Order: sequence, then structure tokens, then C-alpha cells
Amino acid sequence: MYTTLLSTLISSLSLNHRFYADDTQLLFTFHPPDFDSNITYVQNALQQISSWMTANLLTLNSSKTEFLLIGLSKQLAKIHNSSLSTTHSACNLGFIFDEHLSFSDQISTLSQSCYYHIRQLRCIHFDFKTASTIATSIVHSKLDYCNSRYYNLPKSQITRLQQIQNSLARAVVKAPKFCHITPILHSLRWLKITAHIEYKILSLTTAQPSYLHHLITIQPHHSTRSSSVVTLSCPPSSSSLRITDRSFRYASPRLWNQLPASLR
Repeated sequence: MYTTLLSTLISSLSLNHRFYADDTQLLFTFHPPDFDSNITYVQNALQQISSWMTANLLTLNSSKTEFLLIGLSKQLAKIHNSSLSTTHSACNLGFIFDEHLSFSDQISTLSQSCYYHIRQLRCIHFDFKTASTIATSIVHSKLDYCNSRYYNLPKSQITRLQQIQNSLARAVVKAPKFCHITPILHSLRWLKITAHIEYKILSLTTAQPSYLHHLITIQPHHSTRSSSVVTLSCPPSSSSLRITDRSFRYASPRLWNQLPASLR
């Protein structure tokens, strides 16, 4: 596969990267004062990659090449460079990342798609089992996709997601718009959005893929009250920013250690 050789080239340029089929992502961090030098370096690296691809009868699609700068508002305000055209958001494997990681664009796009299917579901009369199956496979699966990214988002954003789930549940059981939602969710055996997000993170904690393995550390047994209880080490917070607490590295041990001892 050409990606093996391309990976070697990118690594030699000291750039982190990810491959997803024919999609290539370059990742790097920098401080705002170093913006110009870092961007120049990346642009030169892209030129080398483009030359390599041309030499190997491949093409770097410039029309689909995007630059997304992610940071706090104060950080991004310090960056002024008219030579680089950046985007405010970019789609990564079907999930939209924006420059502040607020995921507001992702939730807006998700809402449009989900409400469309919910309206269609209301127009067709199915029995409960069929309606539940369709709702779970077509709509609720969209709410579940990459939902660990929604952890610790502002309440207003979580509310938007919960409203989608509420509308979907009412559509399945043909309930009125203002009918109390909790009994309906219980009948469908659906966790509420916040609980489902936490469940996903805990699932990744117990059966984490290899790229998350190094983010989890088990606390030595002599530091715990009981050697039979698995406790995860919470990394020291190097920042008071709330966005740091949203990362898997911090969220996973916090949620795991809150579980009853019988579940750990």
C-alpha cells in the first residue's frame, strides 16, 4: 500500500499524522507567537508530500485540503495571517470539529438529520417493535456515534441532544409532544444522553483500543483501601481550562473511580 511509504515520508518531516482510507490528516501544535514559522514549515511539508505523490502517479487534491486551527478564542485572536485560508470547521469521519471544539456545528447538522427521520417516522404507522427497531438503527445510532466527544459540554448543547432523543422516543410510542419523557425512555430501555455518554467512556475504559491504552494507568494496589478494587490514577491537571477535563485521559479515571466497588 502506498500509505506505508507516505507514512514514512510524513514521519521524516516530524509531523503527526493519521490515515483513514484515502483521507490523510496532519496534526501539530504550536504557541500563537510561533504561528508564522510553523505554518511555513507545514506548507513546505505539503509541497514535499505533493511532489512525492506526483512522482508516484498520485494526486494531492488541493480542493479538499483544509486547514483547521483549534484553540481558545483568546489564542486564535492573536493569530493574524492573510496568506493562509483556514476553515471554521472540518468533517472528520462523519463528525464535525470546529475551531473551539464546541461541536455546535456537529450538533446542528445532527439535529437536521435526526428531525428529518423523526418526521418521517411519525408519518408511517408501525407496530411498537418495528418502530423501535427503525428508530434505534436509523436515528439513535446517529446520537450514539462518537458521543464520548460530547462529554462535559455546556448544558445548553446537551439539552439539544436530549430534545432529539425525547422527540424520537415520543415518535416511537406515538405519545403527545408534552408527555412526560422519563417513563417512555424506561419503556424503551434507553439511557438519557448524559448517562449514555458516560457509559460510552466507561466502555472504552474497560475495552480500550490500542491508541487509548497509554492514557490509562492503574493505581498501585498498596495505595488503595482494598487490593481487589481497581482504581485508576487521575493525571494531575496542568490547566484550569474546562476543555481539558473533557479529554478521555481525564474523564475516564474520574468516571471509573466513581463507580461502586462491586462494578470495578
